[in-house]
Amino acid sequence: MNATPPTPPDRPAPEPARIATPLRWFYIALAWVSLALGLIGVVLPGLPTTPFVLLAAWAAARSSPRLRAWLRAHPLFGPLIRDWQHSGAIHRRAKWTATVMMLGCAVVLFLLAPKPWMAVIASTVMAVVVAWLWARPEPTDGDVG
Repeated sequence: MNATPPTPPDRPAPEPARIATPLRWFYIALAWVSLALGLIGVVLPGLPTTPFVLLAAWAAARSSPRLRAWLRAHPLFGPLIRDWQHSGAIHRRAKWTATVMMLGCAVVLFLLAPKPWMAVIASTVMAVVVAWLWARPEPTDGDVG
């Protein structure tokens, strides 16, 4: 866990520790690709948004103060990122949305998978993710991201 307190969205993020240029570019690319996948996940059922946005925030924090600040200030992604960085919390609405989407994907898998074992494995993975998701705390009114 990072010992540095979270940066409010209205203040610029501190400069990340100096890292080698190739590694910095890797983190920047990872942040942008993850963000793109998260944006696609907003409209494409079955592709999660939250993990990709959190991965983008993590990579941006290691490579780009400007991208990190933009993500934390974003009206859609900012609260999610700040809650996660502050206390590892996920809102109940996001938990329900993810659960329903994964349940829908499991149903489609069982209807369309060429082999039943494929649907069983994928559904088992989704069940583990749902269990982990619901084990995460929910932000309280006192949480300040």
